[in-house]
Amino acid sequence: MSMSFNQYMRDSIQPMRDDLTSIGFQELMTPEEVEATLPTAKGTSLVVVNSVCGCAAGQCRPGVAQALQNEITPDHLFTVFAGQEKEATAKAREYFAPYPPSSPSIALMKDGELVHFIERNGVEDRSAAEIAAELKEVFNRLCQ
Repeated sequence: MSMSFNQYMRDSIQPMRDDLTSIGFQELMTPEEVEATLPTAKGTSLVVVNSVCGCAAGQCRPGVAQALQNEITPDHLFTVFAGQEKEATAKAREYFAPYPPSSPSIALMKDGELVHFIERNGVEDRSAAEIAAELKEVFNRLCQ
């Protein structure tokens, strides 16, 4: 029995994708999709740079899910997957300047402009509840 590496990776990471798409996130799979979406999205957009790392599973994705239980939430939910759709992720990261590439990470954009960013170092040493609390505060302040 032989399985290609690419197929193995697609199968292995599907549950990690599902953690976000099942709660309403739209995956941006190509640089063209990113370019057509992020700079033109009206209102607020939450963009999660997903990852296979443990802090994405233990803190980032659960924290984002908890934050979205807030009364006020972003208008749009987008995600790119670091290490998988590399070109789409690179294009999305262009909108996160001056922050260096980081995964997982969470960006809040308003009318195509970055207004809040949580880098990996703001994820890996915090609980999901702490990340959710920060995001809820940001949603309440910036998603009105």
